[in-house]
Amino acid sequence: MNQAAPLSPQELERYARHIVLPEIGGPGQQKLKRARVLVIGAGGLGAPVLEYLAAAGVGTLGIVDDDHVSLSNLQRQVIHDTQSVGISKAESAKATIARINPHVAVELHKLRLTAENAGELIAGYDLVIDGSDNFETRYAVADACAVVKRPLVHAAVGRFDGSITVLKPFETGADGRRNPSYRDLFPEPPPAGLVPSCAQAGVLGALTGVMGTLQAMEAIKLITGIGEPLVGRLLLYDALGARFDTVRYKAS
Repeated sequence: MNQAAPLSPQELERYARHIVLPEIGGPGQQKLKRARVLVIGAGGLGAPVLEYLAAAGVGTLGIVDDDHVSLSNLQRQVIHDTQSVGISKAESAKATIARINPHVAVELHKLRLTAENAGELIAGYDLVIDGSDNFETRYAVADACAVVKRPLVHAAVGRFDGSITVLKPFETGADGRRNPSYRDLFPEPPPAGLVPSCAQAGVLGALTGVMGTLQAMEAIKLITGIGEPLVGRLLLYDALGARFDTVRYKAS
């Protein structure tokens, strides 16, 4: 993480509810200010991630998205509004972040992340959050994060359910074993066409808010060093049953 200037009086007031938390305090808020976080996708998951990390005072947010806002996005991608239809999602997200918190720097990457460009891009950040909606990107992000040794907060959503985990396969756990990777959890992508897209199957808008907010929470824990991140644990959320379950998994 880069060095950050001391918190200004305005920032001290803005983050007062963080600073009074003993687990975070001034030092934790400084860690948030120094952090560089890359968010893959400014869509259903990326929207709440970006909004909450901006509000939390993460100093630099990188956004990877080459898409434009469409009317059908607005049911769940709450960082965009009706006036944003037709413009770049990255630019729309940047404008919203500026309204939320002018202290946050935003770096735009209007491209599709691939296995070829992922490593160089990810290496410029401290932490990566995957809000992508396709398996090709998910594997490219996870593989690159493992190689350049960056923590990855991964989540995915279905129609009424979601999952989230934290990946740090370049480190060992308390038992001395290597932490599991994305490929330990999902060795191979499913056959093309087996898992329908959101456009095909639909998705409840508020579900992406739940899962994206959980991603933001895990990111804040990783940056500040508090709590127990979801390393080696897959948290499952059933929205219709209002139930959370946790599945543990290990490196193969």
